[in-house]
Amino acid sequence: MIEIPSDLHKDLLPLAFLLGDWAGAGVHDFPGSEKCNFGQEVTFSHDGRDFLEYHSHTWVLDADGNKVRPLESESGFWRIDPRRKVEVVMTRDDGVVEIWYGDLADKKPQIDLVTDAVARTAASGPYTGGKRLYGYVKSDLMWVGEKQTPEVELRPYMSAHLKKVVTPEDVERWAKALPDDMPDDGIAFFK
Repeated sequence: MIEIPSDLHKDLLPLAFLLGDWAGAGVHDFPGSEKCNFGQEVTFSHDGRDFLEYHSHTWVLDADGNKVRPLESESGFWRIDPRRKVEVVMTRDDGVVEIWYGDLADKKPQIDLVTDAVARTAASGPYTGGKRLYGYVKSDLMWVGEKQTPEVELRPYMSAHLKKVVTPEDVERWAKALPDDMPDDGIAFFK
């Protein structure tokens, strides 16, 4: 369910599907680094201004799904203009800062992004750019990232399937919004 907060900046309405806390798992595979399954937590939030704030933390998972160690962390800001053009400024823990541009698809919650600029610190590894695809599919957030280095052509390296995190406050708010005439047996509700 997509909820639109009353204090969300009007320009961000097309990105409302991203809002909230998300968690799930995915696969990481890129030449020169460890292939692994990873867990991920993502937050898209807002404070009433014309951007979404973004935070993502990933960690390597063992064969039993337990956290082993951190993998990547990134944070940034997402904006959209009236023509559905999306811009993202992102900073990653490995010393990379990126500017991404892309489009929100017409009539579906899908965003295609491509790096426009990449800045790296001396400590960061080789990286020249990437692509990302985010999609809201059956109430889940899915994404795939591609990257390239001077040695490796653009190719997929991470993808994940995330579910919306439900808090006790969410449940309480939803319960208060239920109609008073809800049938006791639950079956009549579906007739």
